[in-house]
Amino acid sequence: MSRKTLESPVTGADAAPIPDLEGEVLRRYRDGARRAEPGLCCPQTLDAAPSDWLPREIVEKDYGCGDPTVYVAEGETVLDLGSGAGKACYVLARKVGPAGRVIGVDFNDEMLALARKYEDPISERIGFRNVRFVKGKIQDLALDLALAEEWLRQHPVRNLEQLRAFEAECDRLRRERPLVPDSSVDVVISNCVLNLVRPEDKAHLFGEIFRVLRRGGRAVISDIVCDEDPTPSILSDPVLWSGCIAGAFREDRFLALFEQAGFYGVEILARQVEPWQVIEGIEFRSMTLRAWKGKDGPCLERNQAIIYRGPWSMVRDDDGHTLHRGQRIAVCDKTFGILTHPRGPYHRDVLPVPPREEIPLEQAKPFSCAATRARHPRETKGQDYDLTKTADSPASCCGPDGCT
Repeated sequence: MSRKTLESPVTGADAAPIPDLEGEVLRRYRDGARRAEPGLCCPQTLDAAPSDWLPREIVEKDYGCGDPTVYVAEGETVLDLGSGAGKACYVLARKVGPAGRVIGVDFNDEMLALARKYEDPISERIGFRNVRFVKGKIQDLALDLALAEEWLRQHPVRNLEQLRAFEAECDRLRRERPLVPDSSVDVVISNCVLNLVRPEDKAHLFGEIFRVLRRGGRAVISDIVCDEDPTPSILSDPVLWSGCIAGAFREDRFLALFEQAGFYGVEILARQVEPWQVIEGIEFRSMTLRAWKGKDGPCLERNQAIIYRGPWSMVRDDDGHTLHRGQRIAVCDKTFGILTHPRGPYHRDVLPVPPREEIPLEQAKPFSCAATRARHPRETKGQDYDLTKTADSPASCCGPDGCT
């Protein structure tokens, strides 16, 4: 299971000493599972989570900065990174329905116990069971920490040789019994958790999100971003790390990290206008974005074209195709599918121009996406196309109700 190599998301003030981030996050969120601590993140509500059916305890002890649950559909398999008290997972359980599935992953035992406490009563209330909570680190979704801990109980580590044996067992578990297998989920969501990961692990984190998504799947992430790089004093403050400040992504770099991991169609769905906090002149606010997986693969010629509707005079997609408003642009079969898929990010902005006679995939020749070119109508209609068709009535071009 390969991980994509990305450039570090921490630059500028990255020379500052970093505290024991993982330990501080565990400690503070352990306390947050025992008693509500609103200061852990900015206040937020889930529109799909009325208080009349969700236990008050998990509502009060849920910490986040957005609502990625609204971008999930019925029947989908969803992975919630840093599921905490489980509120988003239970909201999604009802939303995806009995045909869907929800997996919450967290590495805080207290939060996992709190979330699991309500599995039976909520399943009875909604009429089905489709949620499970697992122990793992979101930057290493292949390693099942429950299985690793079970091995440790049976094989305590007291020297370097035993440590190497444990590391070998962890590698075996990743290969043979992955916590979240490759290409196994439709949507990855997260709510104010990615910023809590250690800077040196963030590159792996984005690669893991990409790995577990199916082709055509998407990540919908709410997190805290900043308009400037955090200062050394911010980066050295453990309270600001666990409080979703020191680990915040610079907002432009946040989107770029998804692009580097191989995602396409990265878009900002929501951005807090007024900052949640301002520290040393740096603004910190909530942002929700969506990114799609599936632009990898061969480029094949099937005589397809797309027309960009506007209103911009031209735009460029993630593969470098420049789409001029109103022009028929030649695209490969993969790009045609990406730009016109009814559940994708682009279909409202383009008009599909399929060929009159479809070319079977097994007969399609390679298509070069290196340069953008216009598609002549005869390429899609066929060189021998010689049809003559006249209107049956003056209103026939407008539909049965006439022109409007």
